Amino acid sequence: MGVMMPQNILSGVIPSRTRVQILVKLFLNPGTRAYLRSLAKEFEVSPNAIRTELNNLSRHKYLVSEQDGRNIYYRANTGHPLFPELSSMVRKITGIDELVKSVVDRLGNLEAAYLVGDYARGIDAGIIDVVLVGEIDRIQLDDFVSKTEAFIDRKIRSLVLSPEEFDRLQETRGFRPKLKLWERGTGVPSQSDNRDWGGA
Repeated sequence: MGVMMPQNILSGVIPSRTRVQILVKLFLNPGTRAYLRSLAKEFEVSPNAIRTELNNLSRHKYLVSEQDGRNIYYRANTGHPLFPELSSMVRKITGIDELVKSVVDRLGNLEAAYLVGDYARGIDAGIIDVVLVGEIDRIQLDDFVSKTEAFIDRKIRSLVLSPEEFDRLQETRGFRPKLKLWERGTGVPSQSDNRDWGGA
């Protein structure tokens, strides 16, 4: 059975669908920041509805804000005592935790895994783009993708690169934004490791 969409899973504990969308947007990748009108456009709700939720989350210090030009940008407060729990909850409901577990368990020659594209921007779009660095067996990869897709109820697009190819790409254009999911020798990175890797 697939993973339900976040607004369905959390409706019992967080009654506001808009609040859930904001949490997913800003807590999936702590490097992501957004301003009021961009969120209203993305979620297709009124600016007043977004303002109410941003004020609520800011009042409880789940979010921090900063002025940049004419806009006030909001991002997750990584120093909040409940940040690890909220971030973990968001990763579970979007299937990212299961993706990481499956990558590590089934792709033994993996050096590192990165989330890119919509999910690295905090958008639960239904298609997860992941960059896998290492010598990956294609048969193992196809098996991993099909089984994990069925479990998390989302599609997975993968790009496999050797460490040399990945370094070369990083020197030219790289991936923006990107979120490190796992690295050999260190496992799942801390939130501070990823803090500067997101994009607005």
